[in-house]
Amino acid sequence: MTAPPAPPVLSAAPPKPRTAVVLGVIALVLIGLNLRAGISGASALLHDLQQVLGYGPLLAAVIPSIPTLCFALAGAATSWLTGRLGVEKAILLALAFLAGGLLLRGIPATGMLLAGTVIGMSGLAVCNVAMPSFIREHFAHRTSMMTMLYTVTMTTGATVTAVAVIPMAQALGSPSAAVGAIGFLAVAAFLGFLPVVLHTHRHSVRASSTHISPWPLLRTRKGQLLTAIFTLQALLAYSLISWFPSMLITMGVAAADSGLLYGLMQLVSVPAGMVIIAIGSRPRMLRPALYLVSIIMLAGLASLLWLPVSLAVIPAVLLGFGLGIFPLVMVMISRSGTSTAETTALSTLAQSIGYLLATAGPFGTGLLYGSTGSWTLPVALLLGLAVVQVLVAHLISRTPIAGRKR
Repeated sequence: MTAPPAPPVLSAAPPKPRTAVVLGVIALVLIGLNLRAGISGASALLHDLQQVLGYGPLLAAVIPSIPTLCFALAGAATSWLTGRLGVEKAILLALAFLAGGLLLRGIPATGMLLAGTVIGMSGLAVCNVAMPSFIREHFAHRTSMMTMLYTVTMTTGATVTAVAVIPMAQALGSPSAAVGAIGFLAVAAFLGFLPVVLHTHRHSVRASSTHISPWPLLRTRKGQLLTAIFTLQALLAYSLISWFPSMLITMGVAAADSGLLYGLMQLVSVPAGMVIIAIGSRPRMLRPALYLVSIIMLAGLASLLWLPVSLAVIPAVLLGFGLGIFPLVMVMISRSGTSTAETTALSTLAQSIGYLLATAGPFGTGLLYGSTGSWTLPVALLLGLAVVQVLVAHLISRTPIAGRKR
């Protein structure tokens, strides 16, 4: 059952002036740089934070799971929030929460680390869900290009922050200060997005508050397939992001080399995403693109399972390419729906359920390793999920999920 057609939220005036477009692109880049920086920066310093703040192993296991839980729970409210405030104001509010939460983590106390993470990741969750709708609203004829831009800057921000945050902590003499300093990047995104909100407020007239509940869409084929593909790619991605260096170290790779291979995996995902979007955005090329990236992820996990550790660079490259599916999935969400409200609802549905289920990936992978003392079973299960992703890619690419006109 599909949601009833909704009236447009905004009736925009004449084509936007060039200045407004430029401001929109700048804002998009600044937001993209923040979408994973707060996560990767904290991950690089979790060991130091635990030593300095003195919290126990249970809390050390809980903290890395907070982002995906917030993505699921706070992200579920995004459709309602954008219906009340509009996409632009909802994103601005989310950026305020993100900046405030990240800055709060700079206070050297366990409670502040927890509170700041929850607040910041809740703001990040709203940005995650609302960005496809923002792109649809402001760059309707450039969805692929703009989605590629913000996902590339997202990966770039995550990689640069992960590399820079440790020297920053050493220079500042405090891991908390370094984690808190990431908040200034979010402040820049807030200030960069403010002109977009002001322009939209001055040049658009809100016709009515439009809200489509995301949950009835789960009974539609479109909602089911978008949720399935998002869940699978997120579960595989966060399992690898959380445990790939540990897998390599346990298999005999030196710690320094495992860090380089982890960085290589992240780095490869940037051009991979660009290639996959370039292929998948062409008419009748969505299925080949999804097949390509899903099968390469499958090959990467198989090589991690069976190739000798001396060839670890091969799974690093293949898995990095497999992570390139994320921007294509976001393009599909941006092009879905018959209105901005329905696109927001589908994005809320796919990301809230997807991230909630994806939380089981890092937890389950670590739990199985702890129980068996080997990465064989966890990687084998991830391999099985990669097979399922190939099947879902086949189903979703024969269904008119994404609009062809945008």
